[in-house]
Amino acid sequence: MKQFTYLLTDPVGLHARPAGQLAKLAAGFACNIRLATPENEADAKRILAVMKLAAKQNTPLTITCEGIDEEMAAAAISEFLAANL
Repeated sequence: MKQFTYLLTDPVGLHARPAGQLAKLAAGFACNIRLATPENEADAKRILAVMKLAAKQNTPLTITCEGIDEEMAAAAISEFLAANL
């Protein structure tokens, strides 16, 4: 299991476009990928679940990857978050 936390810096938070891009990225990996805020948790491969998190700016987002390609998934998601959120 690979887990890390990212603090959302985007003033709009985790809105529709990056949520869709994140879900598409996560769907490309075989491992299970979960996103969690202090209030909710979601399957990163499901766009509506990601959007339902309603993560705002300065919200800590904990990403958990578990499975065969967890290292690659965690690296790719970390890079995506840093570049987009």
